[in-house]
Order: sequence, then structure tokens, then C-alpha cells
Amino acid sequence: MSNSIRATVRAAFNAYPLSCFRSFEERLGIVAFSFALLFALCQSVLAHEFKAGDIEVVHPWSRATPEGAKVAAGYAVIKNNGASPDRLIAVTGEIAGKTEVHEMSVDSAGVMTMRPVLGGLEIPAGGEAELKPGSFHIMFMDLKQGAKEGEEFKGTLTFEKAGTVEVEFAVDAMGGSTGHDDHGG
Repeated sequence: MSNSIRATVRAAFNAYPLSCFRSFEERLGIVAFSFALLFALCQSVLAHEFKAGDIEVVHPWSRATPEGAKVAAGYAVIKNNGASPDRLIAVTGEIAGKTEVHEMSVDSAGVMTMRPVLGGLEIPAGGEAELKPGSFHIMFMDLKQGAKEGEEFKGTLTFEKAGTVEVEFAVDAMGGSTGHDDHGG
């Protein structure tokens, strides 16, 4: 190494010594920033999304079922990034003998009704449909096995244009955080 390079490196270390972060607050700030950066970079790794064509199924999930349950419900956000609407026309779940898309509603007298969605569920162009407790949802019937918290089970969502999307439903705690336990599952 030439003398001029050594002098430049020595000058840099003198100007910015290794202990340039002298205060506790500076060190804490660097640690916090590092964790925030790590968290941001891991989000794509932790994402629970599935895609087919212009359709994106975000975080499909279900609730844990009690022992002996015969039904469970599934939820997700379905985004359509395309220029024309698509339609969810069929669903499956490996835990169920039969699976349908249902709609739950409450009329002005407070009477709850639940019925299958006939003809499929439209996903608007450039929009989304949210399958959630108390609204549209997937109904897993004639359960072959229960849904256990912390596990996943496979299923499919079939769209009129985008085709079939294979998904994994994450199983959350029984009761969840929404306060709706609309199917006992």
C-alpha cells in the first residue's frame, strides 16, 4: 500500500473513529433502525399471498374448530388487479367434504340469514372483495377433520377468468379478534 493511501485511510479513521457513536441514545437509535429495516425486509418473506393471473388472494384464514364441529368458515381478501371483473365460482378445502361461498346478512329486524352465493362472487376490476366474518365467507361443511390453531390446510379458489388458485388457510385461535363466531368455526 502506498504512503498516500495509508495517509488517506489514517485520516479517515481519525475523522470518523470506530467509537463515533458515543452516546447510549445514538447506539439505541442504530439498533432500533436495524430492527425496523430487518422487519421491513422480512415482510415479503412472511406474506401470505397467492396469485393467478390478475387475481391475488391475501391471507386466507380460518378459525380453530371445537372438537366434533361439522362446519368451519374461511376468510381472505381477494384483489383483482385487472381491467375487467372476475368471478369466484368455486372453492375447496381439504378439511371439508363440501365447500361453498356464503353470504351472511342481518335484516332491519335483527334476523341473521346465511345463504350460498349463487352464480359466484364478483371481484370488481381494479378492486377487491373481502371475505370476512359477518359478510361473504367460505363455508367448509361436512368436516373430515377439525381446523387446529397454528396449523394450515390446503384449498383452492377457482375464478371464471383467472382459473384456479391453490392456497393455504392459516388457522387462527377460536373466536379470533373480530367478535363474530358465525359458523361455530
